[in-house]
Amino acid sequence: MEKLNIVLAYSGGLDTSTIIPWLKENYTGSAIHAVCIDIGQIEEGDDYEQRAIQYGADSVCTIDATQEFVEDYLFPMVKSGAIYEGKYLLGTSIARPLIAKKLIDKAIEIGADTICHGATGKGNDQVRFDLTIMALAPQIKILAPWRLWDIKSRQDAIDYLAQRGIFLNVAADSTYSRDENLWHLSHEGLELEDPGNGPNYPHLLQRTCQVEESPDVGEEVEIEFVKGIPVSLNGVKLGGLELIRELNEIGGKHGIGIVDLTENRVVGLKSRGVYETPGGAILYHAHNELEELCLDKDMNKLKRHLALEYADLVYSGKYFYPLREALDAFFNVTQETVTGKCKLLLYKGNIIGRGKTSPYSLYNEEISSFTTGELYDHHDAEGFTKLFGLSLKTRALMEQSLGKE
Repeated sequence: MEKLNIVLAYSGGLDTSTIIPWLKENYTGSAIHAVCIDIGQIEEGDDYEQRAIQYGADSVCTIDATQEFVEDYLFPMVKSGAIYEGKYLLGTSIARPLIAKKLIDKAIEIGADTICHGATGKGNDQVRFDLTIMALAPQIKILAPWRLWDIKSRQDAIDYLAQRGIFLNVAADSTYSRDENLWHLSHEGLELEDPGNGPNYPHLLQRTCQVEESPDVGEEVEIEFVKGIPVSLNGVKLGGLELIRELNEIGGKHGIGIVDLTENRVVGLKSRGVYETPGGAILYHAHNELEELCLDKDMNKLKRHLALEYADLVYSGKYFYPLREALDAFFNVTQETVTGKCKLLLYKGNIIGRGKTSPYSLYNEEISSFTTGELYDHHDAEGFTKLFGLSLKTRALMEQSLGKE
């Protein structure tokens, strides 16, 4: 069998822990380099690196990509306003191209010829990993064990490891399939596989409290943006990483950002997941409030349409397509005037606007007030409505001449 030099996308979870011994057995003599990309999910004290070596990896390393995740992926997405199917803030979707890019960088650095990932044959992540590798490093082989092995379930994987003396602290009947990073935490499996079941929130939620248990007194926050990028929270200048962490903490306390979604996967089937995105939900809301103030009607309309396209590109793994780059260029232009401050009240899972200001505000009180001002003469409206409705009146007269009612 061909000996490979493999970079493995490693998280320390059940799937990637199973992959290491499987690779050792099925690609004898191959080198396995376990690479973990930290985008805000790693907890202090986790022994995942030590376990990778115990399972048979030849080397293991962790690459900190949190800052790049925020500045080059999350904030451009916030500027776009992209939301998939009206609910999903793309927490897993936006992270995968960065992870794959870092794996490619590592593979090139050490001269590896293969990248291996633990995405399943039913999921979206296989598309996101594969398309990124195809776009950035077409010479590198892609190895996806879930598309090759006989393991069919989480219990099969647990049994496979147990037979080799490896015991993880997981149980197939009590553990959700989760993905976590700085932006969000997702949950799939167990009772969520039946859309008729309500989520078991007391057992499920980890980042956000249940609405019923949130404080009875709301909390007001003020977020400042400069050209569409958040730069301060409650008057304190913060880097993007710190700002998102603060908002996750505050939003989680008030039950903000819980989404239960039955979505359309790339491969054609539906899946159901619960997402916790407290900080992201607050940022999106505040950013949208400011855009209402700063963007004209035509720009806002087109931007909202293109945000749907952007969301679909990100969700479908087409992040490194030229179209996504072109859309980013458009969104950057729209954000030139999205500068200002927005106040929000967080209360029992709700985000409530409490005022917004901007030096680029297109709201003119003299025009918008019910009191007649110099810039708006009510008498002008009569001629406007006559011309604006001329086509309607012409059609109505035609129908009357034909005897239509």
